[in-house]
Amino acid sequence: MADWRKQLSLMPVPESISSDPILRNAMHQLIDLGRINESTGIDLFESTDFFPLMKLADMVKQSRFGKHVFFNNNLHVNTTNICVLACRFCAFRKGSRHSEAYALSVEEYTHRIEPFSSEIDEVHSVGGLHPSWTIEHYEELYSTTKDKFPHIHIKSLTAVEIKHLANRSNLSVYQTLSRLEASGLDSIPGGGAEILVDSIRDRICRGKESSQEYLDIHKQAHLLNIPTNCTMLFGTIETIHDRITHLTKLRDLQDETGGFQCFVPYPFLADNSRLPEADLSSANDILRVIAVSRLMLDNIPHIKSYRMNIGDNLGQMALLGGADDIDGTVGHEEIMHSAGSTTSLSSSSQDLCKLIEQVDCIPVKRNSIYSKFEISKSPPTELINIPLLV
Repeated sequence: MADWRKQLSLMPVPESISSDPILRNAMHQLIDLGRINESTGIDLFESTDFFPLMKLADMVKQSRFGKHVFFNNNLHVNTTNICVLACRFCAFRKGSRHSEAYALSVEEYTHRIEPFSSEIDEVHSVGGLHPSWTIEHYEELYSTTKDKFPHIHIKSLTAVEIKHLANRSNLSVYQTLSRLEASGLDSIPGGGAEILVDSIRDRICRGKESSQEYLDIHKQAHLLNIPTNCTMLFGTIETIHDRITHLTKLRDLQDETGGFQCFVPYPFLADNSRLPEADLSSANDILRVIAVSRLMLDNIPHIKSYRMNIGDNLGQMALLGGADDIDGTVGHEEIMHSAGSTTSLSSSSQDLCKLIEQVDCIPVKRNSIYSKFEISKSPPTELINIPLLV
């Protein structure tokens, strides 16, 4: 039994959980069998009361990390909005001749980082599938960034960007990742997973990588010891069964490689995109997805409450229902805001601490790979050591 499961078994169980046969069974499966099965996962979506479900997910979160909630000082810099694809849910993408199309040069990219360079330790960079960029552009981008800002961790490129870059450069995915890592790439975000069911992908993002290709690209990164995150876009046209299939596929790959460090679920934002048939998620559904994800993904340590997508208020509530990470300071973000997000981009680390403290949790500043931690209070910090209970 892993340590967190033992901690969970020692916690007092509220009557709202012990009296619910589905939640009681889910807790039994986690503690005694190690894992919730798919049919129970579907039941958690369909048949459980909201607040007891949130409470059980919070118990699992607290069995791992207590009241600690993680964040980091990061900056998002999107490299280009020009893309050869036109996914139906995407409001960020522009054609190369569009008046708002852009593609940052290496100099422009580092210029955007410069004003934040003394405050951040991570730059998060994704973008469109540029029709002419090859691996040499990204090698120059990363090596120049590392030369100028050696302390900054580069988290960059979604799986489909890596596939596109490999094809444009006549390289395998493994060769592409090896060269990018050598030039300064440190980790990979999880964007682009959408729903890992090809019938759904064919309708919302035709032309992107297949479900298996997404998993295989992340597996190749893990084999190179490049840590990655993973995501799920929900609230389009997927069913609950599709969501559980998605979570199971991620869990299976994590069993094999152990390379996923964080899962980031986020709902479809429809204000400025082209998917009128989407079954948009309510606040209840968003929080339920986060809670079920915490219960299903027993082998992925961290669940992120992605405030750039769901906003600060829901982001806080998610911290009471399974999420243990609220992302970072961000500074600049285009993809979610192009789709309608109104989350503030001017939040400081002290603002994040306040968000966390307001829900009676303890803010912990982390590095990008969850290996260094500081308990953060407003304003002083205290160095600590937090064991990772996987």
